[in-house]
Amino acid sequence: MDIARLNPLRRRRPRVPVIRLQGAIGAVRPTGGGLSDAALAPLLEHAFRRGRPAAVALVINSPGGSPVQSSLIAARIRRLADETAVPVLAFVEDIAASGGYWLASAADEIWADATSLIGSIGVISSGFGFAGLLERHGVERRVHTAGASKSFMDPFRPEKPEDVARLHALLRPLHAAFKTQVTARRGGKLTATQDLFTGDVWAGEEAVVLGLIDGIGHMVPVLKARFGDKLRMVPYQIRRPLLRRFGVGAMAAAAMDAGFDAAEERALWSRYGF
Repeated sequence: MDIARLNPLRRRRPRVPVIRLQGAIGAVRPTGGGLSDAALAPLLEHAFRRGRPAAVALVINSPGGSPVQSSLIAARIRRLADETAVPVLAFVEDIAASGGYWLASAADEIWADATSLIGSIGVISSGFGFAGLLERHGVERRVHTAGASKSFMDPFRPEKPEDVARLHALLRPLHAAFKTQVTARRGGKLTATQDLFTGDVWAGEEAVVLGLIDGIGHMVPVLKARFGDKLRMVPYQIRRPLLRRFGVGAMAAAAMDAGFDAAEERALWSRYGF
């Protein structure tokens, strides 16, 4: 019999749940992929509330995505951290940009590699215009709406100045919310000599100087230096759904859905050279 196991005074090994936040941020589709508050909620609850973790580690590798989902996930992380009094440490791999940095800002400390890309504190709306293409091919598009703004930014019609003004009016409060999040979380750590909210990105060392992150370091050595060599790191990850017993039509639809997801995420990564 292991007497040490029965001893309530036996010193526990420090335990740190490790949560990987990988990929674009947005609604999780039936085919899997994407980071959303709904998908992460049970995982985060379990990580913070099971036992007495010494800390929670976030491994972040994300080019961003949905502002709403970024805000919801970051708010949940902070709420759980405050309720359980568990510190949160974020470790950036390739990139924490836009919504990815929003998630990182929820941590008490942010660490990155010297070559990680950090920042992109801004909001973007992008698309395509096909009005000329339809006209060249003799295609007439017929749209009827109840509500003057219902066909707002229609890609098959010429861009209208009033639509562009309306879009910028929508983007400004999103940008303001992002800036408020970063300012509230990073506080006096941010440099006052440079505008950090232009949407620009910086590599690791410069991000330290600017106050966007706390230091250059990798997860395992940083956690062991903090909690000792006997630290136990417990990986947590979103369970991806399995496609089972689909008919031919459903399989084709799932493949198309996955293709659109991959193209959308690829576009996000490519903005930063990945």
